Amino acid sequence: MDVNGAKLAGSLTLPQGARGVVLFAHGSGSSRHSPRNRYVAEILQSRGIATLLFDLLTRSEGSIDELTGEFRFDIPLLAKRLVGATRWAMRAEETRGLKIAYFGASTGAGAALVAAAELPEAVASIVSRGGRPDLAGSALGKVHAPTLLIVGDEDKPVITMNQKALAQLDCSEKKLVIVPGATHLFEEPGTLEKVAQLAAEWFARHFSRVEKARAEAAGKL
Repeated sequence: MDVNGAKLAGSLTLPQGARGVVLFAHGSGSSRHSPRNRYVAEILQSRGIATLLFDLLTRSEGSIDELTGEFRFDIPLLAKRLVGATRWAMRAEETRGLKIAYFGASTGAGAALVAAAELPEAVASIVSRGGRPDLAGSALGKVHAPTLLIVGDEDKPVITMNQKALAQLDCSEKKLVIVPGATHLFEEPGTLEKVAQLAAEWFARHFSRVEKARAEAAGKL
């Protein structure tokens, strides 16, 4: 995938009859191969939701980041890549016309919120898993897409960050869910399954709302 001149590796899965596509923004030091994000993507796919797992960094940037950590907290760069990937999805033959949503993990959640603030008309909803929404800074007040923040109840510092960010979001609908018994990576039995379940329900509901609103605007209802 060519995003503003940067070659980004990605994997697009399109279930039959999909009405929306979720773009994944992975966390610091991770990639499209993240087993946690891949698990969530598989659950979404089973619910008829398309997914795009892709690397926010080029191959050379990823190699540098592994050694230095130079890019993993560069939220403006990561958000720019996500904006570019969103525009790609809006043009691509396979995904053109599908509603778009974001699933962000850790630092990727910060990038997703910044990107959503830049593309308010394009993004139907956002889900954050163990995210760092605080990294979105002043963009939080410009996010209008319905946003679900999911945090483990053992991830105390991140709970506080999410609570503060929730208050700053200017969304039509926003919610913070704290998953019992879960730490930052949701490695405990059943916790990641809960995240996937919550995300699938959130995306499906808001894809349906966007579809209904478009139909009403077109005078079909």
